[in-house]
Amino acid sequence: MRRSQINAIIEETVCLFATRGIALPPFADWSREEWEHQGRAALPIVQSRLGWDVAEWRKGRFRTDGLVLLTLRNMKRIGTSGYAEKLMLIRCDQRTPLHAHYAKTEDIINRGGGVLIVTLGAFPDGASEIQLCINGMKQVLTSGSELMLGPGESVTLVPGVFHAFRAQGGDVIGGEVSTFNDDVGDNQFVGDTKRFPTIEEDEPPRWLLVSDYDSHLGWI
Repeated sequence: MRRSQINAIIEETVCLFATRGIALPPFADWSREEWEHQGRAALPIVQSRLGWDVAEWRKGRFRTDGLVLLTLRNMKRIGTSGYAEKLMLIRCDQRTPLHAHYAKTEDIINRGGGVLIVTLGAFPDGASEIQLCINGMKQVLTSGSELMLGPGESVTLVPGVFHAFRAQGGDVIGGEVSTFNDDVGDNQFVGDTKRFPTIEEDEPPRWLLVSDYDSHLGWI
């Protein structure tokens, strides 16, 4: 992806969140200069990998195979599974690839907009059925099921359950509440999919991505 494209995508996302009355944390609007000014006081944000993430699952096809995420919280405490929270903007007809997590349990929530369709793939140990929670209620589901989540609805996905989601009928503001989030080591994709895009630096970054911190912040 080009940096100019990433800058435009995040600007568009910030504007859309504002029209929906969604207030973002201060670090969501920091420029690179502000990150440098904050310096090591911002180290907990960097270490927790809070901030923006723009995914493009197929090169050059962000509008159909992309996703914008903002990690708001991500805490891991010794002896616990930790906790995390994300905001997502899933554009109409955008989709994610089929994937599972080795350790993370997550609630995927439709916070507003169109319909969020969650497709379930393979289950752990090759099971054909699994018990999951939809809107807080236990249901037995089969591999290949499609869940239609309207605004306010949610599904809890446990480790090893392959899933993909897409927006239909309008853009969806998605939420994710989960155990500790590790986007580097806890994703298992079907097919040759990279979690973070390769970036062509055709202009300076207006916002830093979580994948930029190590290479763009001199004080780390």
